[in-house]
Order: sequence, then structure tokens, then C-alpha cells
Amino acid sequence: MRDETFDFGVPWEGLYGYSQARRVGDTVYVSGQLSHDEKGVFVGEGDFALQTATTLANLDRVLAHFGATRAQIVETTVLVRNLREHFDTVARLHREYVGERRPTSTVMGVSDLALPEQLVEIGAVVRLDLPGA
Repeated sequence: MRDETFDFGVPWEGLYGYSQARRVGDTVYVSGQLSHDEKGVFVGEGDFALQTATTLANLDRVLAHFGATRAQIVETTVLVRNLREHFDTVARLHREYVGERRPTSTVMGVSDLALPEQLVEIGAVVRLDLPGA
């Protein structure tokens, strides 16, 4: 059985002791992604839509590492600060991101996330044995 991890090389991976994703067989478990650039610099303080778009772009980076597509996402977990304020935006951006192959999804309002300026975090489960288109 194939077992592989993927990291961006950002400091908090080692600090907290986790990987961005772990593949076990044909399943990839993706840790909650957040809004940062390739150097680990936070992007979009105070801008929920930008943070969400950047977070989803980081999810795309994880998918690309494993040769996966959005169509192979079977589950998402979405954590949102001030959910009532941001629900319509996160729902629209999530729907645009996943397209017609809608995964199961849990969206939760939370009081805080890891970084003080962070408003959204999105994790996923991906099945590599599903069609990618």
C-alpha cells in the first residue's frame, strides 16, 4: 500500500508536527489549507473572498502534487470565522471550485483559527481511483 506525505516547506508544518497531505493507498487526506503564498506569507488580511480563493489555490497545489483533480475530491471541511457574515461568499466560491462533481461537505463557524488574521480553512479527502474529469 502506498503511503506518502506532502509538505509546502513552511515553518508551521514542523512546529505543529503535520503534513499538508498524506496519501494512503488511493486516498489523499488534505489538511486544512489557509491563505498563504509559496513562501508562507499570509495573504488577504481582512479580505474573506481573497483568503478563500488563495486557500483553494493552495488546495489545487496539493492536488497537483498527487496528480489529482477537483473532480476527485469526495469530501471538504470548511471552517469559517464569522460564518453568518461570510456564508454566501464561501458557498459561492466552494460551488464554483468543485463544479458539477459535488463532494460531501461540512461547513462550521468557529471563533478562532490558527492565525489571528485567518478567516477560513479548508480541508479535503480525495480519491485517486475516481475519474479525474
